[in-house]
Amino acid sequence: MWAQCAGVLGWLLLLQVVPRAAGARPCSPKYFGRDSMVCVCNATYCDVLDPVVLPAPGIYVKYESSKAGKRLERSEGSFQRSLRAPDLVLTVDTTQRYQKVKGFGGSVTDSAAINILSLPEKAQDHLLRSYFSEEGLEYNLVRIPMASCDFSLHAYTYDDVPYDYELTHFSLRDEDTKLKIPILHRALAMAKRRLSLYASPWTSPAWMKTSESFIGKGTLKGQAGDKYHKTWANYFVRFLDEYAKHNLTFWAVTAENEPSAGLINNYPFQCLGFTAEQQRDFIVQDLGPALANSSHRDVQLIILDDNRLHLPHWAKVLLRPVAPGCGCWCAAPQHLALDDSCPFQVLEDEQAARYVHGIGIHWYLDFIGPIQDTVVPTHELFPDYFILATEACIGAHFWERDVILGCWERGNQYSHSILTVRACPSLHGGTWGVVLAPPSLPSSPCCLGRCLCCLLLQNLNHFVTGWTDWNLALDLEGGPNWVKNYVDSPVIVDSSEGIFYKQPMFYHMGHFSKFIPEGSQRVGLVASKESKKTDLEYSAFVRPDGAVVVVVLNR
Repeated sequence: MWAQCAGVLGWLLLLQVVPRAAGARPCSPKYFGRDSMVCVCNATYCDVLDPVVLPAPGIYVKYESSKAGKRLERSEGSFQRSLRAPDLVLTVDTTQRYQKVKGFGGSVTDSAAINILSLPEKAQDHLLRSYFSEEGLEYNLVRIPMASCDFSLHAYTYDDVPYDYELTHFSLRDEDTKLKIPILHRALAMAKRRLSLYASPWTSPAWMKTSESFIGKGTLKGQAGDKYHKTWANYFVRFLDEYAKHNLTFWAVTAENEPSAGLINNYPFQCLGFTAEQQRDFIVQDLGPALANSSHRDVQLIILDDNRLHLPHWAKVLLRPVAPGCGCWCAAPQHLALDDSCPFQVLEDEQAARYVHGIGIHWYLDFIGPIQDTVVPTHELFPDYFILATEACIGAHFWERDVILGCWERGNQYSHSILTVRACPSLHGGTWGVVLAPPSLPSSPCCLGRCLCCLLLQNLNHFVTGWTDWNLALDLEGGPNWVKNYVDSPVIVDSSEGIFYKQPMFYHMGHFSKFIPEGSQRVGLVASKESKKTDLEYSAFVRPDGAVVVVVLNR
């Protein structure tokens, strides 16, 4: 076990600020009011980080960002064995093992690609390297809309020719071939880590829908197993086929973006409604077999991809069969528990489960769907299925401003979601950090200090395997968006000046994505007592290389 102590004196005594490495470049700050700072990048300059190098035994490395202006600032310190016992000790217990991490990333929408490509080419490179390279955040997850979404210039699908059940007119659009695909190729070339791409559809072609429209309340015509559902399932396969022709393969697809949206009257942008039962039947009879019988049989299938308040109900319907009339619950097929009292053992639910790999969740209604009532029971019922946060952004609610340049609190909200819902008092202006320690950890208490108040990883500490941001980049208005559903983004582009701004959200994301690579595993981290001065919360991970990462936040 590795114990870390708190206390400002211990922090000040131990930390030794090291000279900035030759390859790193600091933030070029610009203020939009007091404490509202962004880092400015253009064609000739952008702040960069050095690749992460593990410290020597007995040394730790700390990366800190703060409201006062620090942005992933690196420093080192030595573990101490002989200092006075601190007020609070955090003990890392690597014998307690939880979920493995899939990763962190963002989405290449039409709008994100338009904004990135609106910059001078060198600035484009700086932006993409900031997200994907070793000198940046090292994102490894990329979500791609399957055709248009609200963050497009107009609504479209890949086959808008009515009643083309054979999909003979299916074709990618300019938004793919001239925008998204070139961006993905450049990101792949820059990334040292393997990128996992996953796609989500917003709507089927209008001629397949009961509404005959891209927007508003509407589901697929007919019922599972019919020509509309078969055609829609084959549409997924054709999408994967066409992207494969451009040397892009996908890790996963989601069955539908926010399927509950298509059940709402007058929904303002692209959607396609499914109840849990309808999605189950579509997967059993159409989508599951279509993927399994294609060359993309290894592509993983993610259900829900909607607000977590639909859990655990949605998962129960798709993943856990119940025999009617006997109250017998049967486990998922890989660990099926037979019960002679049940007349039915193989139901459609179980058949759906064998095609499904994970569950996607969005954050927009987290305030009415506590994680303890949604994600936790879902994991307990279905521990073999990963839970991944597939979309989040700030500014989507009617009471929120769209873009607020330099807003530190919005960065806090990102960390608050990735970390926890518990409130934390403001202390020392809000600081945030990552501590990286070598594989060989001392077994006795070691002081690190308490100038950071951290929030317990809400999603990660409750079995979620990763977190995906929404648009990688938006303009100053928070778009473009064809229905004016503007929101904020970690990167804001000012194409008129040929510059982009890295917001606090960008650096908050980096405290996770850069230091907790795919394959890391959450481990135990326990406080010796509850702090009365700060609502201290925390999380720890063991990386594949054996190093331990502790993430902390002071709101």
